[in-house]
Amino acid sequence: MNKKVALLMSGGVDSSYCAYLLKEQGYEIHGIYLKLHGREELHAANIRNIQKASNHLGFVYDVLDAQELFKEHVYNEFVRGYQEGRTPNPCAMCNPRMKFGFAFAKAMEMGCDYIATGHYARVKNGRIREAFDSHKDQSYFLFGIPQEAIDRVIFPLGELLKQDIKPIALAKLPWLGNIETYKESQEICFVEKDYVDVLKQHVPVEQAGEIVNTQGQTIGTHKGYMQYTIGKRKGFFVNGAHTPHYVLAIHPKENQIVVGTKDELAKNRVLANPLALPHGFEPRECMVKIRYRSPKTPASVHLDSRGQLIANLKEHAYGVANGQALVLYDGDLVLGGGFIVHSEIASS
Repeated sequence: MNKKVALLMSGGVDSSYCAYLLKEQGYEIHGIYLKLHGREELHAANIRNIQKASNHLGFVYDVLDAQELFKEHVYNEFVRGYQEGRTPNPCAMCNPRMKFGFAFAKAMEMGCDYIATGHYARVKNGRIREAFDSHKDQSYFLFGIPQEAIDRVIFPLGELLKQDIKPIALAKLPWLGNIETYKESQEICFVEKDYVDVLKQHVPVEQAGEIVNTQGQTIGTHKGYMQYTIGKRKGFFVNGAHTPHYVLAIHPKENQIVVGTKDELAKNRVLANPLALPHGFEPRECMVKIRYRSPKTPASVHLDSRGQLIANLKEHAYGVANGQALVLYDGDLVLGGGFIVHSEIASS
């Protein structure tokens, strides 16, 4: 009897090719499309694409409406994060709650043996592992998914190069050339152009405020604190500035941002609220990432007496933002991580 796999589908080339690969490997496929947001035109196009895959490859699929759950656990937290001066990471929140939480539970209820997605990642010895394609690796966003899902997950694209997939997919599945496509690699599914446009629907974003330096002196003006993230160097005016200034801190209650030099942006100690760590986690040396596109940095990590995850970096990191994920790596294996709540320069 064929093993049954629930394939989470987006309607794009990658997930359609995943269906082809799984079919070739002998799996019985049950496609799942998650409606997570209110962009109905996008949903309709995606579902039409999934229908084409279903017709050509011979599998069933369901459309699951999870908008209320997504709004509660991801969307509202996204808006609240910016209100509170953080830089939230909705994909890292969505994966454990929605794709490998809600959808995984539904897949098990359907009698599936596995769950598959088009993420660029791999699994080894019960741990998430970086993808073969380092440029497209998405393991950073998967650090928080529960162990029961990791034990049953399949990443069909994990050993492949992104640049090779489209030509191979079009050769194997020529109908893919006719599917409706949207902007590729859209990092946040509910953001059409700019995250600020989403915030404007809920909170007053365009409220001009003061820019101060690290001594508290007013040196310029900005357009509204929610339009800035740590490390940003454009979109504000600093009186008499002759060198680049970067956002160092955000004070939401005062509608104030603090700016300074790149040297002042440097941090070497990062604190995070842990979301997922190995059982019996002990202090250790490892590599960490503080943003999706940031390079890995060597660090000593441990849990303090309050249960916070502390990473003492061996090299300075720039643009460390509260709300982003601190992800721990052992080689290419994801150890776990948490969401950043504080960063600082610690004396050696």
